[in-house]
Amino acid sequence: MLVINPFVSKCELNSSDTAANMPTNNVVDQRISKFKNKGKDLAKLREKRISECVELRKAQKNENFLKRRNITLSSLPDEEALSPENDTVGLQKLLSKGRDPPLKEIIDAGLLSPFVSFLAMDDESTLQFEAAWALTNIASGTSWHTQQVVEHGAVPAFINLLASPVLHISEQAVWALGNIAGDGAAYRDILIECNVIPALLARICPDTPVGYVRNLTWTLSNLCRNKNPCPPLSAVQQMLPALIQLLHLSDKDILSDACWAISYLSDGSNDRIDVVVKTGIVPRLVQLMNSKELSIVVTVQTPALRSIGNIVSGSNLHTQMAIDAGALNVLPNLLRHPKPTVQKEAAWALSNIAAGPCKQIQQLITCGLLPPLVEVLRNGDFKTQKEAVWAVTNFTSGGTVEQVVKLVQSGALEAIINLLQVKDAKVILVLLEAVNNIFMKLGETEKLCLLIEELGGLERLEVLQNHPNEMVYQSAHDLIQKYFNDVLLWVHHLLWSVLVLVSGGFFGPHAASNGPAQI
Repeated sequence: MLVINPFVSKCELNSSDTAANMPTNNVVDQRISKFKNKGKDLAKLREKRISECVELRKAQKNENFLKRRNITLSSLPDEEALSPENDTVGLQKLLSKGRDPPLKEIIDAGLLSPFVSFLAMDDESTLQFEAAWALTNIASGTSWHTQQVVEHGAVPAFINLLASPVLHISEQAVWALGNIAGDGAAYRDILIECNVIPALLARICPDTPVGYVRNLTWTLSNLCRNKNPCPPLSAVQQMLPALIQLLHLSDKDILSDACWAISYLSDGSNDRIDVVVKTGIVPRLVQLMNSKELSIVVTVQTPALRSIGNIVSGSNLHTQMAIDAGALNVLPNLLRHPKPTVQKEAAWALSNIAAGPCKQIQQLITCGLLPPLVEVLRNGDFKTQKEAVWAVTNFTSGGTVEQVVKLVQSGALEAIINLLQVKDAKVILVLLEAVNNIFMKLGETEKLCLLIEELGGLERLEVLQNHPNEMVYQSAHDLIQKYFNDVLLWVHHLLWSVLVLVSGGFFGPHAASNGPAQI
């Protein structure tokens, strides 16, 4: 039997790293927009995570197909040679050639129209399958390649093939439609308008082979992807019951794609999140997030955690549903997870919960989240530390005096001060905001100033007054002027008095009356 090529999507991986760039004036507003009650924009960070994970799965699945590409260009059949008597096996072999099969040459040769016509030949199942196979792999190329397949009328033909009694032909149609849906929101919506969802859902039944169900789940996940625009709510409501059903199966690949589908659907406005949580799926997501099986951790835990992270970025009610399902009992272990990517996702989820009311912040304390949070601030991967910094800043903004005292006592202030040495100006600005929040909440300015100076914080603030970024300079300068000037003058007077006492008048008869030099 032929190996079917399971291309996941054609989402381009954006590997550019902007961490070192200096922030613009609205950088804090952009970051805050990712938290609850602040509105929802494109959230580029989360889109990059999705792209990376999808690309990884695509690369893994492509490897099986690459082993079959070993035929040269001389095998290219001409249009007249294609017939039920002389099928598309030669082209199939050609498409199996190397990493760059000649897709454009095949299209330019005018072969798409006959391929699409072959899809309707129910009495020629071999030719029908070979044509479906070829079109599937052409659609897995660039957006232009996918466009050519769609414009030659393949979409309705493939949807009709979903009902084929020949299982491997129907399954090939599932792959083709998944590749088309994965190209972007435009083709996703075309498929939805052509009623692809009921045709796909009709193939989910108890006697469907597990491999087929894997392919169906992956295609459904691609129909859930893309936010600009989001899939129609009517389509979401059609797919959700099936996705919930799939999330209760045991196959890790099915669970993985079903979790990714839920993560895509929950990555949006509060109304979108509400549709997801009302299905009652949150406890199952928490259960999958807490999986101890290694293979499940790699493929399922991350999208389950992402889904919970999206849900807690919604309203306070959505967050409480995740808390009630036990999410906070799982997060401490995830913050200590051996994989930095899992730690980062957990810290991001925690930062959204910390943006909630003080009642939910108290639950963070009760569930033992402060020690692992401080550990991440001290020793975590820098990307994880950035999320933890936001968690601390949100905590200091919304927490009560007693809660902020708990945070400081846990060692968070020392960790914040140590991180003031990082090069990322955006992170420094958020750290300085946390320091200011602590001053405003605690009110013990003199004691806090002395503690910060003892921890080396004042020296760090003074260094930041020479920072090339104007916003960093101004924030550090404002903190010193607002909180440290009076304390520094008091300390200077105290030191001067001690020096006079221990010197036995070494500074001369007028030293004490003259007082210390001006700061």
